Amino acid sequence: MTEERNQVIPVWFFIGVILLIYGVMICVTGIVEISDPPKTVLANLHAPIWWGAILGVFGAFFTLRFRPKKS
Repeated sequence: MTEERNQVIPVWFFIGVILLIYGVMICVTGIVEISDPPKTVLANLHAPIWWGAILGVFGAFFTLRFRPKKS
């Protein structure tokens, strides 16, 4: 007899994956914008790079912390 186990995957895992994907996309966009910055007052702060990095760190944390465990 084989015993099947239903494993519940936490919603925080999926939130982490989404944050990680968005963080990478925003960070890459910020890196591309360095060569041609937008004409805004605070463009020299490179906000997309910072926010992308922050989202990526939080996304990686949630993804690794709540990843499904092997049985």
